[in-house]
Amino acid sequence: MSYREADLRRLTTVPVATRRNKVDPSLLAGVPGLDRSFAAFLDSLPDILAARDLRAVVAGVAAAARARRGVVLLVGGHVVKVGLGPLLRTLLARGVVTHVALNGAAAIHDFELAAFGGTSEDVESGLADGSFGMAEETGAEMNAAIGAAARAEQGMGEGLARALAERETLPGRDASLLLAAREYEVPVTVHVAIGAEIIHQHPSADGAAIGATSHRDFRRLAGSLAALDQGGAVLNLGSAVVLPEVFLKALTIARNLDAGRPTHFLAADFDMQRHYRPRLNVVQRPTRAGGAGYMLTGHHELLLPLLVWGVLGALDRP
Repeated sequence: MSYREADLRRLTTVPVATRRNKVDPSLLAGVPGLDRSFAAFLDSLPDILAARDLRAVVAGVAAAARARRGVVLLVGGHVVKVGLGPLLRTLLARGVVTHVALNGAAAIHDFELAAFGGTSEDVESGLADGSFGMAEETGAEMNAAIGAAARAEQGMGEGLARALAERETLPGRDASLLLAAREYEVPVTVHVAIGAEIIHQHPSADGAAIGATSHRDFRRLAGSLAALDQGGAVLNLGSAVVLPEVFLKALTIARNLDAGRPTHFLAADFDMQRHYRPRLNVVQRPTRAGGAGYMLTGHHELLLPLLVWGVLGALDRP
C-alpha cells in the first residue's frame, strides 16, 4: 500500500497583520490595583466569553430596573438550598424584581429555612427506611397553608407567605424569599408538579387545593409578563425543567392576549450545567422576535453573588 502525503512546502501563508484577531490587549483581564472594590474586580474581568456575558446581563437587569421594566426571577430549589435567599432578597428590597416564581422545591426549602431554621435532609438515608420527606411539621404546615389559600381563592405563593408571616417564631426570616415578596409587595408564585414535592407524600396533602392554587399562580405569572416588554429581563436561576416549561406557556398566554407582546427583553439562564429546556424555552425561543439571550454556567453559590453584587453596584453608580 502506498501513502500520499501533503506537500507543506506548497502552502500559502498570510501576513499576521492582515488577519482579523478575536483577542487584543483591550480585552484582556486587568491586574489588581489600589482599588480592590467589587466594581473594580468586575471591571477587571476579561471582555471575553462568559465574563462579557455576565457584564451584559448585569447591565441589562440594572437598565430594566432603572426603566421600571419587569424583572422576573424563576428560582429553582438548589439556589435556595445553597444559601442564596438573603442575597436575592436584596434585589426585592431595592425594587429590582417585579415577580418571583418558585418551583416546589424552592418553596419548600424557603419555608423550612424561615420556619424551622434548617432544610435539606439526607435523601439516601431517608429513602432507605422510608423517612425521606416525612418531616411532620413541614407537611402539616405547608399543606394547611395551601388549603387555606385555596379556600380564600389565593395563589400558593401568597398562601405560603401569609402562613409564614403569621408564625410566632421565624428563625430564618431574613433568608426567605416568600417573606421578602410579601414584605416588599412583589408577586410571588409557586409552580409544582403533583407528586414531585415531599409535602405531597403527606396525608394532609389535598390535590384539589394544590392544583387550584398552583394554577392560579400560573395565571398570575402570565399576567406579570407584560412588564417584560421593551427592556425587561427574565432570569432562570437553577430550574432545569418545571419553570422553563411554565414560563414558555405563560409567555404564550401573555403574547396571545397582547398582540404578540412582550418582546425585546433580556433572558438569561444561570445553572451548573446547560440543559435543553432552559436553553430553548427561556433563552432562545422567547428572544427570537427581539431581545438578547445568555447562558452562564457555574456553581450557583459562586455565580449568583457575582450577578447580584454586579446589579447592585451598577444601580449605585451615577
